[in-house]
Amino acid sequence: MPASRFLHHHLVGPADAPPLVLGPSLGTSKAVWEPQLPALTRCFRVLRFDLPGHGGSSADLLCHPEPGGTTVEDLGALVLDLVDHHGWDRFHYAGISLGGAIGAHLAARHPSRVASLALVCSSAHFGAPAPWHDRADLVRLKGTAPLLETSPSRWFATAAFANTPFGRRLLGNLADADPVGYAACCDALAAYDLRPDLARITAPALVVGGSHDTATPVEHAQELAPYFAGD
Repeated sequence: MPASRFLHHHLVGPADAPPLVLGPSLGTSKAVWEPQLPALTRCFRVLRFDLPGHGGSSADLLCHPEPGGTTVEDLGALVLDLVDHHGWDRFHYAGISLGGAIGAHLAARHPSRVASLALVCSSAHFGAPAPWHDRADLVRLKGTAPLLETSPSRWFATAAFANTPFGRRLLGNLADADPVGYAACCDALAAYDLRPDLARITAPALVVGGSHDTATPVEHAQELAPYFAGD
């Protein structure tokens, strides 16, 4: 597979350190992880990637961009292509929201590949499919602009954070997202339900939820946590 067919990504940290893959949330880019890089690169070779249609990743990477066609399994396959390209048989993984869902899918379906897992404001099931399909239809019709008004209150604990340089950068990611790629990721979330397969995850796991998170309320983390209570 030619390099242009991989998810856009950035690799940093000691070359001989254990690999850690960081997955972003819907509407953001690999930039969402920048505040954590100084700490993580002390111990890991860190790879951050952009979802299709986000950041530097083309929506053309999607095998099934038509409405309802994309699944978390498809996104996970793109991540596996990327880690295979770097020659990693086994890697640690942390992801936010949709990024976490990708990691959970990989840990359940490819347990020999995932050494440990961190699920940040993520879920095994992101609610009924209809609202995700409705959002996908809206974005295909009007782009991501209609989402910019409500996203700050869902993404950030305080309204003021939206006006910080980092907050503006993340909202810029949303504004610049390719409607085809963003909508396809909504379709993936609509179809995603890993609850029957959670018991297949053998990797040690950390589940993180936010008490002020309205996009993926803490109840989702509380549902996940018992599956990993012994880790």
